[in-house]
Amino acid sequence: MSAPYSVHRRQMELILLAWGMPQQHAERTAEVLSWADLHGVESHGVSMLIEYDMRFRAGRLKMNADYKVVRETPVSILVDGDGGMGHVAYAMAVDAAIAKAKQSGIAVAAVRNSSHFGAVGYFTDLAARAGLIGMGATSAAGIRVAPTGGAEAKLGTDPWSFSAPSADEDPFLLDMATTTVAYGKIRNKMNESQPMPVGWGYDSQGQVSTDPLDVTRRGGFMSPLGGTLEGSSYKGYGLSMMVNILSSCLTGATLITDPQHTKKPKGFDIGHFFLAIDPKLFRGEGEFEADVAALCGALRGTKPAVEGEPVMVAGDPQWKMAEKRMRDGIPIGPGLRAKLLAVTEAASVEWLLDDGSNRAESAGPAPKTANQR
Repeated sequence: MSAPYSVHRRQMELILLAWGMPQQHAERTAEVLSWADLHGVESHGVSMLIEYDMRFRAGRLKMNADYKVVRETPVSILVDGDGGMGHVAYAMAVDAAIAKAKQSGIAVAAVRNSSHFGAVGYFTDLAARAGLIGMGATSAAGIRVAPTGGAEAKLGTDPWSFSAPSADEDPFLLDMATTTVAYGKIRNKMNESQPMPVGWGYDSQGQVSTDPLDVTRRGGFMSPLGGTLEGSSYKGYGLSMMVNILSSCLTGATLITDPQHTKKPKGFDIGHFFLAIDPKLFRGEGEFEADVAALCGALRGTKPAVEGEPVMVAGDPQWKMAEKRMRDGIPIGPGLRAKLLAVTEAASVEWLLDDGSNRAESAGPAPKTANQR
C-alpha cells in the first residue's frame, strides 16, 4: 500500500497530538518524519513511531517538554531538550543557527538532554536551501556498535550530515550513519521478517549474521562503517568518536559510555550539534554555488561502470525518490502497516492510510523548507 505525502504526514500528526504533543510541535515533528520517508530514508520516518510509542508508554518521552535556551551569543545557542522529542529541540537550535549565520556569517548550535530527532539530512537541507553550508551530528540513545577490534557494543550509530548550496536546483546533501548501515534499516528488515545482507550485523558471539533479530533482540551488535579492520572500519570508528565529541562532550549530554546513559528514569539525554556557514564569508555572491554545481556536474559526467546507471553525487537519490513519491505516494510494507495500525488504535485516532481517497493527486504541494514557510 502507499499513501500521499499529505495523508502520510497527517497520520503521524494525529498520533503525536493524541500522545499530548502541542499542535505546533506535532506539526514540525510530523514534517521531519515525513521528509525522511518522502526522500527514501525509511529508517527514520513513520517506522520510528513504533519505537517512540514504546518509549512514550515507558515514560521515557515527554510530549509536553519545556524546551529552553540555556546559553546564547550572536553566533551560538545551547538548547535543553527537557527529555522531549528531539525533532523539536533540534529544530529550535537549527532554526536559530541559520538565522544567526545569515547575520554573522557563521553560527553553531548544540542541544543536550534530548532524544532521537529523525534524519539529520532534513536539518542540513534547511541550511543549504537558506544558502548556507550545514553540518549536523547527534549522539545516540542505543548502544549498538562495537569499536574496531571489540566484541561488545560501546557506541551508537552516530549519524553525521553535510550540505552545501548549489547553483543546481537541489543542494549537495550527504546524510550517513557512521556504521555500515543505519539501525533503522535493520529494524525495517525485522518488521517485514526479511533477512539482512551479510555485513550489516553480528550475533552476540561476534559472528556474522543475516538474522535482524540477532541485532535487535538477542544481544548482537553492528559494526562501524567499513565492517572489518581490513575494510578500514577504524575510519567509521573515528567518525563515530568525532560525532560523540561534538554532540556529547561539547554539549554536556551524557556520554554513551557512561553507565548512567541508559539508566536515566526519564529521557535519554543525548546531544546534538549543528554548524552553519555562509559562503559569502569567502566568496562573492553565487560563486561558491557555481563551483559546487560545476564539481557535482563533472562527477555526474563520469563514464559509468554499468551502462545506463549514471554516476550520482550525494543527495541525487533522495531528490529522485522525493519526486517519485510525491507523484505515486509513500509505500508502507504489510509488516510495518500492522504495527502502525496497532499504534494508531492504542492512541484512539483515525486510521487514514487505507482510505480510498488516497490518490497521488491528493498529495498537494511539496513540503516547504523552513525558510519558505
